[in-house]
Amino acid sequence: MKGCTPSGWLIALVGLAVPIAITTAAEDDRAAERALMVQEQLANRRGPSRSSSAPPPSLSGDGAGGGAPMVSSRSVSEHLGIQNPKVLDAMRTVPRHWFVPEGMQRDAYADRPLPIGYGQTISQPYIVAMMTELLDPKPGSKILEVGTGSGYQAAVLTKFTPNVHTIEIVQPLQKQALPRLQRFGLAPDQVLHGDGYFGLEKEAPFDGIIVTAAADHIPPPLLQQLRPGGRMIIPVGPVHATQRLVVVEKDPAGKVRSRTVHPVRFVPLTGGPRGPEKK
Repeated sequence: MKGCTPSGWLIALVGLAVPIAITTAAEDDRAAERALMVQEQLANRRGPSRSSSAPPPSLSGDGAGGGAPMVSSRSVSEHLGIQNPKVLDAMRTVPRHWFVPEGMQRDAYADRPLPIGYGQTISQPYIVAMMTELLDPKPGSKILEVGTGSGYQAAVLTKFTPNVHTIEIVQPLQKQALPRLQRFGLAPDQVLHGDGYFGLEKEAPFDGIIVTAAADHIPPPLLQQLRPGGRMIIPVGPVHATQRLVVVEKDPAGKVRSRTVHPVRFVPLTGGPRGPEKK
């Protein structure tokens, strides 16, 4: 996403290639900033009241115009303040500044995305927390993340389970993310370069799948690799327009149901049947 949007909007920022800060644990003295981030941006986040007749804000990705598909104010208000204490603790624990470009360190705990190069972003803290809360990973769950990016979302997921697998189609980003995620206990065979549209069949089935880029449809391979009783969180919709953040659930009998949680805008999911050049 480009630029800034009004307070309360979720954004994703598209940028150029930039170096990422690698900080040692001894240098992590920004716990107070994370605590403030959790308190003000996550736990106590405010939005339109349930009685308001105004539609909920769309969550802008790249600053472009266009109409937003809206969901009910009840659905939006239920997912404003993050309520899961384990999610709040994970967000309080994982140093976001380890994943942020060196030139943007002072904005590491701002409620906005930042460019990480190759047209990709590190998502704003709120959307990472919201998607984690919706996924609701359990201890020991096997999770697949499609779109490693900086590695921040995967690092947050390691606070719930060590069985996190993440795949990134942009190889330089995968190479950058690997050493960061090794610090969170992930092995090289858990941080992979590849086309996430097709999932990771050799590790399937997964209890949870989280997709951090927008697809124009739910990829069938991901549905197939979702375990009965599992859940997928994925933004669905057209490229460079407002999309829907969708929760997909597969019941024990294998029947799939989905629901829209919030309008969002993400960078597009590349790859898939038409290959990496898909636009």
